[in-house]
Amino acid sequence: MNMRSGLLQFFAEEDGAVTVDWVVLTAAVVGLGVAVLSSVTSGTSTVTSAVSTHMSNTTVTTTFP
Repeated sequence: MNMRSGLLQFFAEEDGAVTVDWVVLTAAVVGLGVAVLSSVTSGTSTVTSAVSTHMSNTTVTTTFP
């Protein structure tokens, strides 16, 4: 087997194509997750601040009526 036929056989194989597909799909899912996280962060910090203020202003009774 010479160099040319070896290279042609190497390029004709499709064993690594599935791996490349999974890498691309995984990168897309991670990218979407980061995009969602960055868009939700500002809303969650607003809600967190409101809950913190409400809990600070709430009086807890320690005696049983």
